[in-house]
Amino acid sequence: MTTTSPTDTAPDLGRRPLTPAPGRRRSRFGIGAGQQLKGGPFTYIALAVVGLGSILPLYWTLVAASHDQQRVLDTPPPLVPGGRLWHNLQAAWDQAHLGKAIVNSLIVAGCITVATLFFCTLAGYAFAKMRFRGRNVLMTAVIATLTIPPQLSVVPLFMMMSDLGWNGHLESVIFPTLVGAFGVFFMRQYLIEALPYELIEAAKVDGASNIRIVWNVVLPVARPAMMVLGMLTFVQAWNDFFWPFLALNQDNPTLQVALGQLQASYTPDQSIVMAGALISTLPLLLVFVLFGKQIVGGIMAGAVKG
Repeated sequence: MTTTSPTDTAPDLGRRPLTPAPGRRRSRFGIGAGQQLKGGPFTYIALAVVGLGSILPLYWTLVAASHDQQRVLDTPPPLVPGGRLWHNLQAAWDQAHLGKAIVNSLIVAGCITVATLFFCTLAGYAFAKMRFRGRNVLMTAVIATLTIPPQLSVVPLFMMMSDLGWNGHLESVIFPTLVGAFGVFFMRQYLIEALPYELIEAAKVDGASNIRIVWNVVLPVARPAMMVLGMLTFVQAWNDFFWPFLALNQDNPTLQVALGQLQASYTPDQSIVMAGALISTLPLLLVFVLFGKQIVGGIMAGAVKG
């Protein structure tokens, strides 16, 4: 006959299971793991207001570009598109010679974007994962350049371009902006979190050179951030007006400089100006339509890794 002690049969009320029961894990905000946040009526109202506020300027550009000058200046202004859109687009195209200007803007924005992605990714990788003397001092100096207003460098930069014989040529707009401090800082911050040292060490153990490490390890990891940086750089280069207006002439302008010609008269036709603005906006919309999924994916990947 065997006897059992009270501890063998009594339930252990003081112990808790190591893992909670399925479906009962909740965060401190009362949301279970794996559950999605559900928006209430206020969320949809706020999103609708923000979306409407974002679309309204583009819609007004379309409305103003489809009417004549007098109708645009009427009170109250028109609220629906008119029937002069094609006429105004053709007038803006002919008056400002937008064909050549668009080609120049594509060349300038494309070259700046590609060069920025290449150099900023390399510099960001060096500052993030390579150990060398003076790394922190150099990074501080790079960040400090963001505080310098670009207007301060206009005179020496213009003199430099004049000495090189590039005034009036696209090179004077492309070369000063091949790399930017913001791009270097952006890629450094991303690669610090997204690129573990173990991947680099494993590639070195396999005998990979620095160039192969960058090509096969760094670039695939940095691709989401590069998509975001590429979009920001392209939009900034496409919309840049101040330095191209000083460096280029009316015979070889970028798109924004050419659009300035539409407002050069004493009484500019606002409908034609809006038509030119609409033409300059369409390539940006096309870029977002083609690469929007990759751009949003890059932003979300950076948010998760950060």
